[in-house]
Amino acid sequence: MGANSSFKSFDLSIVASQIQRVLVVEDASDLRQLNVDVLIDAGYQVDVADDGTTAWAAIQLTQYDLLITDQFLHTLSGVELVRKIHEASIPLPIIMVTETLPTWEFVLYPCLQAVTMLRKPYTMAKFLGMVKSVLAKTAPVGVGIAPSKWERELEAVGFPE
Repeated sequence: MGANSSFKSFDLSIVASQIQRVLVVEDASDLRQLNVDVLIDAGYQVDVADDGTTAWAAIQLTQYDLLITDQFLHTLSGVELVRKIHEASIPLPIIMVTETLPTWEFVLYPCLQAVTMLRKPYTMAKFLGMVKSVLAKTAPVGVGIAPSKWERELEAVGFPE
């Protein structure tokens, strides 16, 4: 390249270190894949688990920026997974997806009070908005995600969230 070139070199390790990593735990494969597709399109690095036991093993091996878990899972429920994370003092923001969550569980498991709840059914705009909101509260300064294809398309047609 010539001396007048406008080419600039960027340290990609800095960019890679700012990509937020999300673990999605969902036993319904269609919903899991839809959530993963939306998150990847929005610029997140995504790992998946289809049951609570697999999720717990992944959490012990990998540092995640966010956990999105269904409440009702095979082998280890979402509530039990949250309890294990809390007991292990792992600082991990959590979104729990649920159709219903009985009030007694909040009394029995006080650690659920720090969990953000997302009620089924939900739109992908609401899902992504909640993910961004939870991560914005916990992300280091300077870490952010640009608007996704989904958000740009929704804004273009004037669709509310």
